[in-house]
Amino acid sequence: MDQIIEFFKHLISPEWIIQHGGLYLILGIIFAETGLFVGFFLPGDSLLFVAGIYGEELSASFFNMPFVVVMALIAIMGILGNMVGFWFGKKSGPLLFKRKDTFLFKKKHLWQAKEVFDKYGAGAVFIARFLPVVRTFTPIVAGIVNMERKKFMFWNVVGSVAWVFSMMLAGHYLNKAFPNLKDHLEWIIIIIVVITTLPVIIKLVFGKTTIHAHFDEFGNPIETPAEKEEIKS
Repeated sequence: MDQIIEFFKHLISPEWIIQHGGLYLILGIIFAETGLFVGFFLPGDSLLFVAGIYGEELSASFFNMPFVVVMALIAIMGILGNMVGFWFGKKSGPLLFKRKDTFLFKKKHLWQAKEVFDKYGAGAVFIARFLPVVRTFTPIVAGIVNMERKKFMFWNVVGSVAWVFSMMLAGHYLNKAFPNLKDHLEWIIIIIVVITTLPVIIKLVFGKTTIHAHFDEFGNPIETPAEKEEIKS
């Protein structure tokens, strides 16, 4: 049990992931964090930023592929993760709202993702990429409300590329500008986590959710004509 706990501690450490798992582990984590509800606790923003800092090492360890190819592969995994979440939402979404909360599943995360979806429509798939936890559940909600597949894929691709490239390029070029950046990774990760999760935490603590108004007692989505038009427009 102690070994399992220690492993999970490592999984939320971007530096450990890069040094011990390399690109392959990064690909797996990005896939899980962007589409599997059990991966909501995994690092996303901080992992990509630190991966940008270690960009040259990652490229060298992966057949000396150009850094842009490494970023493209990670973006593809983000796209595939969202596709799995979308499919899961279509097939099993209503059942999730009847499921009891567990350590790895909280219905409040679905409610929060649904509120973002209600506010931004189809663009929520793009915006959610930059919001921890929300990005894990938004594709599932998109599947639950039967978002048009082509519209979902457009925002899925654009969002994944924008998220991955912006975070990794930021880490890559900041490391070039400040060569000692690796000596302060702990503080950098803390700052990124605080900045990216603060809006989510504020919403959870102080915000009010109206998600119950959008689902019936069986967990099936209830859509008004206006909501349907917004989703498909």
